[in-house]
Amino acid sequence: MIQRRALAALGAVLTLCAVVGPVAAQSYPTKPIRLVVPYPAGGPLDAAARALAERVKEPLGIIVVENRPGAGGNLGVDLVAKSAGDGYTLAIGAVATHAINPWLFSKLPYDPIKDFAPITLVAHVPNVLVMTPERAQQFGIGSVRDLVAYARANPGRLNYASGGNGSAGHMAGELLKSQAKISAVHIPYAGAAPAQLGLLAGQTDFMFDNLASALAQVKAGKLKAFAVTTSHRAQAMPDVPTMAESGLTGFDVSTWFGVFAPAGTPAPVVERLNKAFTAALQAPEMRERLARMGAEPAPMTPAEFGQFIRSELAKYEKVVKFSGARVD
Repeated sequence: MIQRRALAALGAVLTLCAVVGPVAAQSYPTKPIRLVVPYPAGGPLDAAARALAERVKEPLGIIVVENRPGAGGNLGVDLVAKSAGDGYTLAIGAVATHAINPWLFSKLPYDPIKDFAPITLVAHVPNVLVMTPERAQQFGIGSVRDLVAYARANPGRLNYASGGNGSAGHMAGELLKSQAKISAVHIPYAGAAPAQLGLLAGQTDFMFDNLASALAQVKAGKLKAFAVTTSHRAQAMPDVPTMAESGLTGFDVSTWFGVFAPAGTPAPVVERLNKAFTAALQAPEMRERLARMGAEPAPMTPAEFGQFIRSELAKYEKVVKFSGARVD
């Protein structure tokens, strides 16, 4: 009799848990959601996060954007990885935190796959290969093919700037060296803005700059754009060819970012978040706002985003190993 009562009680508990989970998900959210940006305020990713948070207020309520920069983005995403999987702490992760840093750092405090529930990719921001018109004229370079030819004829003569070891600009430079079989000296700066200033000042020869920051300089005639690094042409620069169109088949590097929740977040909550964020990204006003930042919206299902991250990890493992870059 006691055993039967115990089994009945256990069954009631399991039934209650099965009911409470969906009910809790249906009532979610009941309090403000924290969206952690692992980079300083004021950058393109931060601006996109704040625009997105504003857009999803109606379906999700208050979204508090919190900047937690440090360790190349690792600090902020690790905070989210170790938070409760209840849907109230989210991260805007990026190509660095989830595809490059795992190979760049000897020890990472989080696992980019196991410790997160992917919600959706938000956007891609293409990089663009640029030189100053003066430097391009000096070397007789008018295209990517010209740059490759010059580098092969003058091994080690060219150098290129980036926003730092492991940045998307650095990885694009290493991929160029690997695919084109050329040599060029990497000059890392403490951020993309100082790297661009160095290029404009003639300290370096070329760089793969973030489209969002390069666009104004290209339009002003201070930089010359040769190719974008994505597999398709950028909406903001439709006349500029891709690296693949310039002879480097399969070349595809971009700064991307997306929304993550901690692992263990209930599937109904993940679905609710995905629905809210993807709807926001498909709104004309949001697409226009991102376009002004040089970003191209790319909403995905959680499964698609998870597969995308795995493919990016595999790609950058090869690029980082080729570059020999290490942070620690």
